[in-house]
Amino acid sequence: MNTTIKQPAWLDNAIFYEIYPQSFKDTNADGIGDINGIIEKLDTICELGCNAIWLNPCFQSPFGDAGYDVEDYYTVAPRYGTNDDLIRLFEEVHKRNMHILLDLVPGHTAISHKWFQQSMLAEKNEFTDRYVWTDSVWEEPDDMRSIKGISDRDGACAINFFSHQPALNYGFYQPDSNKKWQQPMDAEGPLATREALKDIMRFWLRAGCDGFRVDMAGSLVKNDGEGKGTIALWQNIREFLDQEFPHAAMISEWGEPDKSLIGGFHMDFLLHFGPSHYNDLFRCEHPYFNKKGMGTAKDFVATYKANYEKTQGKGLICIPSGNHDMDRLARTLDADEMKLAFAFLLSMPGAPFIYYGDEIGMRYVEGLTSVEGGYDRTGSRSPMQWNQGLNAGFSNASKSKLYIPLDESSDRPDAESQQSDSNSLRSEVKRLIALRKNTPALQSRGTITFVSDGYPLIYKRSAGEQEITVVINPSSAGAEIPHMFGKIIYTVGAKAEITNHNLWVDGCTAAFIEN
Repeated sequence: MNTTIKQPAWLDNAIFYEIYPQSFKDTNADGIGDINGIIEKLDTICELGCNAIWLNPCFQSPFGDAGYDVEDYYTVAPRYGTNDDLIRLFEEVHKRNMHILLDLVPGHTAISHKWFQQSMLAEKNEFTDRYVWTDSVWEEPDDMRSIKGISDRDGACAINFFSHQPALNYGFYQPDSNKKWQQPMDAEGPLATREALKDIMRFWLRAGCDGFRVDMAGSLVKNDGEGKGTIALWQNIREFLDQEFPHAAMISEWGEPDKSLIGGFHMDFLLHFGPSHYNDLFRCEHPYFNKKGMGTAKDFVATYKANYEKTQGKGLICIPSGNHDMDRLARTLDADEMKLAFAFLLSMPGAPFIYYGDEIGMRYVEGLTSVEGGYDRTGSRSPMQWNQGLNAGFSNASKSKLYIPLDESSDRPDAESQQSDSNSLRSEVKRLIALRKNTPALQSRGTITFVSDGYPLIYKRSAGEQEITVVINPSSAGAEIPHMFGKIIYTVGAKAEITNHNLWVDGCTAAFIEN
C-alpha cells in the first residue's frame, strides 16, 4: 500500500477544541449538557480561534464509562438530543468554516449492545464471533480479563478496561494453534466486525461529520506485539476511505506515530500514559512548566525526537492541553505557568487540542464521588464555567441535578470575565492561536529542531523560507542566550529583548523570534 496519505488541507492549520458533551452546556435544565448547548456556544469557540471540534462519545449508552461503552453506534443518546440535532450541529459547524470529528470507539461495546446480547446465545448466529470468546468458561483469554458466567453460551469473553466492555473481535495476528477460539484476522467473524466498523463510519460521514478521533486505535488486533496486524487493519480501512470518503480526517489515539501514520491516520494523539514523558511537562511532582525550575523536559524531548524521526519528518503528533482522562492543568500550574504551557502547546507540530475549560484555567474539583466511571478523573469533568451567574452559566437546573458538581470556589474562573480581560489566560490563549494561524512555520506541518531541552526550552520551527525560534523559560530566573539573531515577533510574560545578538528572557516568559 502507498503510505503517503493525502491529508485534508484544513488539518494543516487546525486548532481543536475538545467537548465533553455531558458538561458543556445544558439547554433543557436537566443538569446534563446537550447538542443544542454546543450549537449555542459555537460562536464563543470561534471567537477563541478554534476551528475544529473533537466531540466525545454522544451515542446511546448505559453510561457506565461516560459513553465509551456504546450501546448503539447509530443513535444519539436521548439525553443529548436526536440524530437530527447532531446533523444540525454538523451544519452549524460548517457554516462557521469549522470542522468536527466524532469519537469512534472501535475496540469494545456495552454489554447491553444488541451485538453482544446475540453473541451470548448458545445457538450460533451472525454475532457469535463478533467478540473475543474462549471455548470454555474455565479458560480466560491470555493476558486479558474477561466476563464469564452470565450467559448460556460456554466461554469467557475478553474485556477492555471495565468489566462491562466486551472486546470486539478483529482477530489475532499470531493465533495459538492450540486455542481454536483465537481466530486469525481473515476469519469470518473478524472480517464481519471490520465491515461493521466501516458501516458505522459510512453512516456518520454521510450525515456530515468530517472524520473521527479513534479511541485506542492501536489495540484492536490481539497477539500483535509489534502492531503489524492492527496497521494492516487500518490500511484496509484507509483504502475504503480513499475510495468513498477521501476528505475524511482520521486522528488516532495510539501514541506510536510511526505505526499510526503508516496505518493511514493523518495524525497521532500523544498518550498521557506510557513512555511519552508528556506529563513530565505538566502533571508530576515537579512539572517542567513550573517557576521553581526543578522539572525536566529532557526525557520528553528525547522521546519526541525519536518519534518524530520515525515519522520521516511528518511530525504529525497531536499534543493536548488535557482531556477527560487527565488532571486539569490548573491542578499543578498557576495562571502564568499555564500561559507558557499554551505557548508550547500552540507552537508544536501536529494539531493542538484544547480541553474545554483549560483555556480559562478550570480547576480539578477535589473529593468528588465517581460519576459514570470517572473515579479519580471525575474532578476534571465538571461543568464548563461560562459566567458568574446561576451554575456558572452551565444550566438552569437545581444544583442537585447537575451531572457533576461545580467548582464552588468564590474565585473560580469563567469564560465571560476572562473574555473582557486582556491579561487573562483565555486572552493569552486567543492571541497565541492567532499567532499560530498567521505564522506558517508554527502550524501543523512545519518542521521542528530542538536546540535546548533545559531551562529555557528552545526549538526552531520552519516552513518554506520562514523560520521561527521559540524560547520558553518557565523558571522564575531570567536567562541569557548568546548568538540569537532575528526579530522578536511575540512575547508571553514579562520582558524579552535581543541586544548585541544575545537574547535576554525574563523568568516565566516566552519569546517567538523570526530569523
